Amino acid sequence: MKAFATLYSRLDATTSSNAKLAAMRDYFREADPADAAWAVYFLSGGRPRQLVPTRVLRETAMQASALPEWLFEESYQAVGDMAETISLLMPEAEHSSDDGLAVWMQDKLLPLRGLPPEELAERLPALWVQLDRLSLMVCIKLITGAFRVGVSKLLVTRALASLVDLDPKRVAQRLVGYTDLSHRPSAEGYLALIADESEHEHAQRGGQPYPFFLAHPLQAPVEEFDTLLGAPENWLIEWKWDGIRAQVVKRDGQIWIWSRGEELVSDRFPELCELAGCLPDGTVIDGEIVVWRHGPEDATEELFEGAGADKTEPVGVQPFALLQQRIGRKNLTAKVLQDAPVAVLAYDLLEWQGDDWRQRAHHERRQQLEEVVAQCPNPRLMLSALVTGNDWADLARQREASRERGVEGMMIKARAAQYGVGRTKDVGVWWKWKIDPYSIDAVLIYAQRGHGRRASLYTDYTFAVWDGEPGDPERKLVPFAKAYSGLTDEEMRKVDAIVRKTTVEKFGPVRSVTPTLVFELGFEGIAASSRHKSGIAVRFPRMLRWRLDKPVDEADTLETLKELLG
Repeated sequence: MKAFATLYSRLDATTSSNAKLAAMRDYFREADPADAAWAVYFLSGGRPRQLVPTRVLRETAMQASALPEWLFEESYQAVGDMAETISLLMPEAEHSSDDGLAVWMQDKLLPLRGLPPEELAERLPALWVQLDRLSLMVCIKLITGAFRVGVSKLLVTRALASLVDLDPKRVAQRLVGYTDLSHRPSAEGYLALIADESEHEHAQRGGQPYPFFLAHPLQAPVEEFDTLLGAPENWLIEWKWDGIRAQVVKRDGQIWIWSRGEELVSDRFPELCELAGCLPDGTVIDGEIVVWRHGPEDATEELFEGAGADKTEPVGVQPFALLQQRIGRKNLTAKVLQDAPVAVLAYDLLEWQGDDWRQRAHHERRQQLEEVVAQCPNPRLMLSALVTGNDWADLARQREASRERGVEGMMIKARAAQYGVGRTKDVGVWWKWKIDPYSIDAVLIYAQRGHGRRASLYTDYTFAVWDGEPGDPERKLVPFAKAYSGLTDEEMRKVDAIVRKTTVEKFGPVRSVTPTLVFELGFEGIAASSRHKSGIAVRFPRMLRWRLDKPVDEADTLETLKELLG
């Protein structure tokens, strides 16, 4: 554990990619393969489910440090990180354990899950006294599932590849699925990651997907597209669907569904496993899982032309909120499956008849994909339709109808592009040409301290809009969204100072403030919600700008929000 904690310290102390690469190479060069396996898992974003309830951690730490609850809470609010708080409050201990990361995870930490609180209260202090302060902090981060250290999976891939002189793309391929919850890191698995290339490797892949190819945001004015992109004829253009990116893998008579986060989600979409009956072995399709309602004669090009049998429900793709409600459920009842029927909108073919097609041109993959979908007469699999236009201005006019179609804009993919790994441009490029976000002017009414480097500042805010028009004696502010991103460091410091001066009440870590600040909030989606006081839920809210020019009385109203629902 000590060696892994030292690696964490080196990674956390720098923003230099080269320094992070050097630190990881040094660690992997000396680490036991079993320890290295777990290190790759955590550095690549793997997070096992929380092993010990937070309440038990707090109570155990308070008892071990002999601190009253109020002082522990004040310490936590000042530090902003639970693991760091506990490590600082615990009595200083010598690092008496020589066990590596693998032993700590497999023999000491994972067995904690599910134990009764009284047994955890006995075991935890006995484990903590074996670790120095830094190692204890890392240990608690692993227990809570909150381990993050600013290292991307791509950087881990580069570190491993350079260690054994492998192609980083080969290592990236092997890493796919490595952080899935069902995967248990092992010495054998780590050695397979850095093994020499084998000609039989592709045939032994089982249900493993490919690394996802990611798009770059396109934010230039449409007048510059001819200069930046050339003619539209050089690109394949589709709608940008608002769903869950996924790969459908058919091998050995089985279907596997993988999310872009490399999580195996087949059990969340059991109806998609029906595709095993019409897709041949050796097929991998990249596409988007959406909630889709079929009309009497449904077609992907006619998203909202008709309605269902009762003429009340729109045909085609449904709001993401409906899909989100479904994936948030633990039990998929027959009613849930009926209310939110899913389909895959296919837009790329990565493997066909067992051969890797990623090195072929995109237009060639697309042509074969059309044949594959046509030969699979199952409404759960549809082709993502291409969009055509006379020029970029024509396409921009079509893009303006994105919200009515239930999409986020357009995807622009080079006809000759290969299918790359991650967000790269070395084999061609994909662009995401998103529509502007919804926006509304809202009032800051609550503030909470941030975490990590923001722990000493009030940076997490709750925003409200007016319920009622100016002059209405019953007019009041109704909270509807929380946001913490979008401001510069300087702006956050200024807002923090205002929050401290205008605090009305304190509710634990939260402060209510006198309404004096207006911000323009942007968000990607909006839906009616019975769980929120405002009756509205917004998706991905963030602060677009501080409206220093707008008084609080002129902020937007709840009625304005409801109009956006249309």
